[in-house]
Amino acid sequence: MGAEETIREYYEALRRGEPLYPYFAERDDATKFGVGERLVGYDAIAEGLREQSRTTDDWTVESSALGVVERDDVARFTDDVALSWTDVEAGERRSFDTRWSGTLERRDGEWLFTSMHVSAPHEL
Repeated sequence: MGAEETIREYYEALRRGEPLYPYFAERDDATKFGVGERLVGYDAIAEGLREQSRTTDDWTVESSALGVVERDDVARFTDDVALSWTDVEAGERRSFDTRWSGTLERRDGEWLFTSMHVSAPHEL
């Protein structure tokens, strides 16, 4: 499986409510920035994603501009993604048009995220 397929599989896992932390490299310098979070290190990422799974449901993930550049054992990506989910604690539906970017490394034939950045544009 290539890096692009791994990214698309991550999106599908998010839609299905499956664990997401296995897609990240177990490294102290791995990073994940979300719309409202900053997680550094595999342990923090895993805990943050477990909490996200516990407190959200019914994800919609619509990729519209996925671009991936793969070189040897490193890949980078960008995408525009429409995200929606239900905040189960507040009982509210949340939606954002987001921008994604990040890097992946291939280890033992498997692509894993080493960084992921998800942001929502803010109009000035």
